[in-house]
Amino acid sequence: MSLRFSITVAAGLAAAFLLAMPAVAQGTPSKEQAAAQATYDKALRAFRAIVAERRGQIEGKQRLPSRPGQALYLARVEMMSAYKDLTDAVPKRIGRGNKFAIPPAYFDAANEPLIDDYVALFQSMHAPPPGAQFSKTPFNDVAGIGTAIARAKGLDAKAGAAAGRIALGIFFGETNGNQNIQNARSDKYKGSMQAGVAEDANGRRKWAALLPRIAEVAPAVAKRDAEETARVGTGDQRFNHWTAVRNGLMNSHAELFARIPEIMRMLPDEIDQMKVFQLIQIIPSPTRAALTSGNFEGTRVSDARIMGYLRNNSMFAFGKADRARTSATFREILDAMWLFTEKFERARALHAEIRAGKLK
Repeated sequence: MSLRFSITVAAGLAAAFLLAMPAVAQGTPSKEQAAAQATYDKALRAFRAIVAERRGQIEGKQRLPSRPGQALYLARVEMMSAYKDLTDAVPKRIGRGNKFAIPPAYFDAANEPLIDDYVALFQSMHAPPPGAQFSKTPFNDVAGIGTAIARAKGLDAKAGAAAGRIALGIFFGETNGNQNIQNARSDKYKGSMQAGVAEDANGRRKWAALLPRIAEVAPAVAKRDAEETARVGTGDQRFNHWTAVRNGLMNSHAELFARIPEIMRMLPDEIDQMKVFQLIQIIPSPTRAALTSGNFEGTRVSDARIMGYLRNNSMFAFGKADRARTSATFREILDAMWLFTEKFERARALHAEIRAGKLK
């Protein structure tokens, strides 16, 4: 057999083999893949449109709708959800990492500028109200209040320091480290700890009860507290950074500070510890029940209402597979909190600087 004939036969066999292969192997998407692409393209267009609309309204000083950030948030979630469905259908669409530390299966890094615009819009809509009272040392304040509360509740220096770190993590989880902000997605939650009026008042009462003990273990904190309380007077304590932080921590988290040593043994990872206290803000009753169960990570949540709260805070919210979940263990919930991880890592780094005396 000649070489030319061999090549011709081989080429013919290859052509026949290619004709026999499924269309997707030749680069033609399947119906499922085409549908996933179309859904993602539509979601991306919708996200771009609402970003452009809000930018135009803000720049044109037009009146914004009630809770103007909600439509933005939902459009961003829908875009990421559609992209996850697309990468599930076409794994090769998973690209490079991105500066937001979002898993690449959920986000196309080419859209980083769009998210920059999204973040800038929220910063504008979250702007503190006139008269908000700022601190020159906001991070030190948060860590100092958290540590003082823990020491007042009888914790040792190590656990007290952990409480300061956890408090700073909560601050970043709620506001990304910004003081006195409004809330473009809610008419209820405001300020440095995103508290409602009732939550703020409850925290204030609990702080007043603990204050004598605070004065014993952390007199500098008690002195600063007197100054800030006088400064805010009869105003909304949610918009004085110091009082907002102390009230927010006392309302939701301080009662669990006594269990920090136990939580540290149960979850040695510092980011996991901060996630637990963030969950106290989101789903308090199930989280407390899991902590007393003897098997925190294995405790399962199956209430549809609780799963809804988790999805509204960007857990199990992206893609059909996650949205179809009807239950999750707390270990799975902690792992699903990846959008919080970068915030908590920044909080941990700042706390280390505070501890080292590098951040004044």
